[in-house]
Amino acid sequence: MTTEEMKRRTKEFAVDVALFTPKLPFNPVNKAYNSQVIRSASSVGANYRASRRAKSNADFINKLKIVEEELDESLFFLELL
Repeated sequence: MTTEEMKRRTKEFAVDVALFTPKLPFNPVNKAYNSQVIRSASSVGANYRASRRAKSNADFINKLKIVEEELDESLFFLELL
């Protein structure tokens, strides 16, 4: 997968989550989970883009690990929702 494809897919993921969450029933639990999943889903793309500006291979790997963590967190909250 190319860098541009990955940038597009991570952005699309954030947009899809943002469009999905308002369709859920409103209650205090969903409100908290919605906020969290929106933050983590958008962080996936933002951190991937940051990884492309890494200063070294070690910095690149570290930034990709952050992407992986944010994606895992997003999936967790999507499962809860």
